[in-house]
Amino acid sequence: YWAASCGGCDVSLLDLEEKVLDLARIADFVYWPVAIDFKWDDLVALPDKSVDIGLFNGAVRTSEQAEGARLLRTKCKLLCAYGSCACFGGIPGLANLHSREAILDTAYEKTATTENPENIRPEPRSEKEGRTLTLPVFGAFVESLSQVVPVDCFLPGCPPPEERLLELVDAVTAYAESGELPPAGAFFASDKALCDSCPRNESRQAARIEKVSRPHEIAADRTECFLNQGILCMGLATRGGCESTCINANMPCRGCFGPTPDMADPGAEALSAIGSIAGAANENDVTAAEMKKQIRAIRDPAGTFYRYTLPEALLNRAVTDRP
Repeated sequence: YWAASCGGCDVSLLDLEEKVLDLARIADFVYWPVAIDFKWDDLVALPDKSVDIGLFNGAVRTSEQAEGARLLRTKCKLLCAYGSCACFGGIPGLANLHSREAILDTAYEKTATTENPENIRPEPRSEKEGRTLTLPVFGAFVESLSQVVPVDCFLPGCPPPEERLLELVDAVTAYAESGELPPAGAFFASDKALCDSCPRNESRQAARIEKVSRPHEIAADRTECFLNQGILCMGLATRGGCESTCINANMPCRGCFGPTPDMADPGAEALSAIGSIAGAANENDVTAAEMKKQIRAIRDPAGTFYRYTLPEALLNRAVTDRP
């Protein structure tokens, strides 16, 4: 099932290449609209708990997506949150920094290419060819799958890498052969932070970050820890298991594998850890104006520390008081 996401998770299943045929030999696909001609009514018609394993990718924003989550939960014995958006809310979750009204204003009125003189907005009911249609309602906030229905296992990533996909295939195979399911709440990822397996781990020093740089502003050394170079990296507060894909491409971790098991709020913990080493060594002598200048060097704090996890953060939305 595909909810609020870019569609990369569905495509990532094809990264299995010929191995997807191995999966097809032991499992029947009973609903996969993006790849096979299934309709919503086909899913509704399935008996409850008749589906062994269901994959749900994308966050939940609309009433249709919430209905899909509840329906899949009813039909499946095991429900897997597939990809960062389903696991934590993902990048769509950053919309929680804005009200529903502000988002609709931008989409239907304020963008430079929008022509909407009648100020038409989505409505929950519509008339078409003499019929009254009930349309999806745009929810107030973005939620992860587990905030809507109980979830049995989680496969994070943006999108999930092939190595973790193969672990999921192994789990499906084990179930087909023995009826053994993954333990409740299982993550197809490491329980340790990415820093533990990062190829630049040995270069990490307890040095201060006197200047914060964005990745495009400097030519980063491909062997040295990003934090040593003043580039903010979420590897210290993010599960490993991604095969260091971004690190190997000389880009810092952005947190798509979510928090390690002992972290209540990865964004807050990363902010605290980085804040403890950021700033000039003689910060007691630095003026307030200079401190503010250093803080403003982090151009997008929410997008840096909560890029994938805002809906599941302790403070997971912005509320604006109206006069």
